[in-house]
Formats: sequence, structure tokens, C-alpha cells
Amino acid sequence: MIEQDLRDRILAAPEDLLEDHDLMAALIAAHERAMGSNVVDLRSIAMERMEARLERLEETHRSVIAAAYENLAGANQVHRAILQLLEPLDFPGFLQVLAGDVAATLRVDCLRLVLESHQTDDPVLARLGAVIHVAPPGFVADYVAAGRNVPLRTVTLRQTQPSVLALYGDQAGWIGSEALLRLDFGPGRLPGMLVLGAEDPHQFRPAQGTDLLAFFAAVFERTMRRWLA
Repeated sequence: MIEQDLRDRILAAPEDLLEDHDLMAALIAAHERAMGSNVVDLRSIAMERMEARLERLEETHRSVIAAAYENLAGANQVHRAILQLLEPLDFPGFLQVLAGDVAATLRVDCLRLVLESHQTDDPVLARLGAVIHVAPPGFVADYVAAGRNVPLRTVTLRQTQPSVLALYGDQAGWIGSEALLRLDFGPGRLPGMLVLGAEDPHQFRPAQGTDLLAFFAAVFERTMRRWLA
């Protein structure tokens, strides 16, 4: 028998009992044992299914919240990087910020600005530092396609390809994944590409969203048009 004091407390506040998940699970289990194995309790089966569904909904809820926080953090990163791009007053300073502050803000281990040119040994571009990689016409499309006959997107996320040695130089051995941002510098100009390289082979994956990087690429190419003009 239940002690009278405990019984009175349960009767006074039965909703407290219903809100205790572990206690309700124990009561249901005791009820099933009392009924025996030859009786099918449809209500218990329904409750088990509802509990499983509730657990799935809670897991989905947690996943949605985590994704929202991740998207917010990514947006803040891109916004900070864009503000840093707008700070320099000359092109060498722009490239210095690109290789330093912007790369750190975007949390990438290597950053390259690929410029297609008919003169790949231009000494002026060579003096601007390792962040610039001068390539012959058609390099960007070939690099992004990687030998496949596929439509070229503005942003491509993938693990690094065997042909990255010329692009990353001494860092090619430890770059595991990359984000390729194709750039349009306007009519009459050859295209370019911003390459974000990461040591983590899973930092950039094809299944990830690319909206923020596409926005960053749009701002970057418009900034580059200003310098090229």
C-alpha cells in the first residue's frame, strides 16, 4: 500500500506525476507486467510510437537550431571579411589584407587569387606576392571542371585535385579541400577565380550550401573591377 502522505501529495498534484518521464515509463512497464504476456495493450503500443515520434521531433528541432546558429556564424564571418576587403586604399594593401585578415576571418589555410592572362610571366604581377597566381586563358574553366563535362557554377566545393601543385605551391601537400569562387571582371576582361584552401579535407564539401560564398564572390569581383579600372 502507498503511504497516506505520498498518496495525498499525488492526488493534490497529479500533473507533476504526468510530467515526470521516467516515473511514467516505470508505471507503464509495471502495468504491462501486471497484464501478462497474453494480452495486447494497444494503448501502450500507441504510447511507445508517440514517444519514438517525439524523440525524432526533438532531434530534428535540435538539428534545426544548430543549423541556424551555424548559418548565423557563417554570415557574420562573410560580413567581417567583406568589411576588411573595403578597407585598403591601394591594390598591394588589398592583396595583403586578402592573404592575411580575410583568410584568417574565413578560417582558411591558404588563399589564392587566380588571374588569367596572355602574359603569364608578367613581372608586375609577380612582384605582388604569392597570393596571386597568373594562369593562361582557359585555366579557370579547366580547373573547376577537373576534366568533366559539367556546367560551371559560381561556387564549387570539393576535396583537392591531383593538379593543385602549381596552384598551391609548397602548401599543396597538406591542402585537403577547397572552395572555388569563379569571378567575372566585366566585358573584355579574362575571368578569374578566388581559391580558398583548407587543411581539413571535410571543411568544404559538395553538399554544403554556397549562398554566402556566392555573395562574397559577387562583392569581391566588383571590388576587383574597381582596381582593374
